Amino acid sequence: MLLSQASHAFTAHLAEVRRLSPATARAYAADLADLAGAIGDIELHEIDLEHLRDWLWRASQRGDARSTLARRTSSARGLFRWALDAGHVDADPSLRLVTPKRGRTLPKVANAGGLDEMLARAAVAAGEGDPLALRDHAILELLYASGIRVSELCGLDVDDLELGRATARVLGKGSKERVVPYGAPARRAIEAFLTRGRPALAARADAATPAAFLGARGGRIGPRTVYDLVARTVGPIVGSSAVGPHALRHSAATHLLDGGADLRAVQELLGHASLGTTQVYTHVSSERLSAAYRLAHPRA
Repeated sequence: MLLSQASHAFTAHLAEVRRLSPATARAYAADLADLAGAIGDIELHEIDLEHLRDWLWRASQRGDARSTLARRTSSARGLFRWALDAGHVDADPSLRLVTPKRGRTLPKVANAGGLDEMLARAAVAAGEGDPLALRDHAILELLYASGIRVSELCGLDVDDLELGRATARVLGKGSKERVVPYGAPARRAIEAFLTRGRPALAARADAATPAAFLGARGGRIGPRTVYDLVARTVGPIVGSSAVGPHALRHSAATHLLDGGADLRAVQELLGHASLGTTQVYTHVSSERLSAAYRLAHPRA
């Protein structure tokens, strides 16, 4: 079996049997396509440990991030574990493949004052009644207020938004459902969009949709539109145009911890399976505290 054939069968197994998300299956497929590009589309049983090491070395030489190298190692291991179980190979050459250590990078966090000013400008623009401005204001407020992921926001239906209780029902990773709260500013922005902005956008569509947030043509909004919105509005605050919706998620978590929120409460809000994932935000808060100390204390 050629590497390309094995890769196709393996990624189909991930999607259909293991029920991994389409995005995860695509990531595995891309990694294995990169492997084939590096060593050639050879027979699976011909691939040895040196092939795999050489592939990762080339990736490191072109500057791939440690997290990317770690994921590619995982992709190779997954492929050969599946191939061995299925009887396509007699031995697993990836068993001695060392996963590069992942460096922990602190997430980009926007300062609260800058976000307040940005949201105030968005509110002024929304006040003029343009449907897209109303939508953008509601999206920015909700992302920062709740810390939800961009996929969760795009997947929201109108019925998932409970304005009376100021909560949203979202479907997170692993199809796990949770209910997240949001504050009064977000509730007002969402209500304004649903009553004044959404009907105008929905009228542009060929068919009705239950989606809460709509694109310019009336269909369910896509992640790319949200990424562009956040890059345009939050990018200047953090000093980088390469910023996405996760910056608001990071900011929400960090500002909650700065304000005294319990770590487990933040874990539940963000939908993290492990408390260890949430703990990165304690490092962010510590860094901010240290920076403030160094600037302010006369004996720092």
